Amino acid sequence: MVAADDGVKPQTTEALNHAQAAGVPIVVAVNKVDKEGADPARVRAQLTEYGLVAEEFGGDTQFVDVSATKRTGLDKLLEAIILTADASLDLRANPKQDGQGVARGTPGQGPRPGGHRAGAARHAARRRLDRLW
Repeated sequence: MVAADDGVKPQTTEALNHAQAAGVPIVVAVNKVDKEGADPARVRAQLTEYGLVAEEFGGDTQFVDVSATKRTGLDKLLEAIILTADASLDLRANPKQDGQGVARGTPGQGPRPGGHRAGAARHAARRRLDRLW
């Protein structure tokens, strides 16, 4: 996520370096496109210096313009993440086995950290997997 009014910051390059070192696909959300002074094209140009070239410029990185406050572009962002994951990652699940996950709780909420939320997360994961299969 890069703010369209701020451009690339040190934390952006740090996150980018970690993702590139891990060899995972990257989707860039350009946020705050609704603010005055926002320049999504500048963000795209800045990120070419780090090897991220937008698909609209012939590259292979998906950039999605969003506004978190106005809630615009979020569906496109989710679609871009799903398409990138489907195309780049070999994600499979055993349909004969229950889904598993870890939910971490905030101390002091519930009988034990993650207690009731962990069960809810497992249940939600199973329902999601059921819909997929």
